[in-house]
Amino acid sequence: MNMTANNVICICHHPTPAGNMIIGSYGDHLCLCDWEYGRGRDRVDNRIKKGLNTEMAEGSSPITEKAITELEEYFSGNRFQFDIPLLFIGTEFQKIVWNELLTIRYGYTLSYGEMARQLGCYKSARAVANAIGANAISIFTPCHRVIGSTPNAGGYRGGMEAKKLLLDMEDKNYHRIQSAIKASNSLH
Repeated sequence: MNMTANNVICICHHPTPAGNMIIGSYGDHLCLCDWEYGRGRDRVDNRIKKGLNTEMAEGSSPITEKAITELEEYFSGNRFQFDIPLLFIGTEFQKIVWNELLTIRYGYTLSYGEMARQLGCYKSARAVANAIGANAISIFTPCHRVIGSTPNAGGYRGGMEAKKLLLDMEDKNYHRIQSAIKASNSLH
C-alpha cells in the first residue's frame, strides 16, 4: 500500500514509569496514546484504522515527538495539562464522554456515576464506563481520574497498578503545588 504522511497513522513506542505506551499521530493530531499491552489493544487499533480508513506504520512525527516530550514532563511532575491537539475516533457518545474527561483537573477524581450525572445520563453509569474504557488516548484524556464507587470497582486498560501510580503521582504533585502556593501567598 502506498502511504503518505496524510493517509497513515504514524506510531512509535515509548516506555513510561506506568508502562509502555504506543503513541500515534494522524496528520497534525494525536489519535493514539494507549498501553502497549493493555486489554483490547487490537480492538482499539482496528477502530482507529477503520475510522480513518488507513493503516499504521512505525515512525516518528512532530506530533508523536511532542507527545513524548509532554509525557516525560508529566511523569517528571513538570506538566499538569496538555496542549497537544487530539483526534477522537469513536461514536458520538464516546466523543462526548472523552471530551468531558478533559474537564477533570489534575489531582482530582470522580466516580463513573458522577461522570454520568455531569453528562445528564443519570442512569447510564455503565454506558459512560464503557465509553471511558474505549478511550484510545490515555493520560492526555485522563480516564484514570474516573474511579469506581469502591476501591475494587472499575478497571483500567493499562491495569490497576498503572492507574494507581498515575493517581498517586498526581495527588502528590497536586499537594506539592498547593503547599508552594500557600507558602508564596504567606510571603505577600
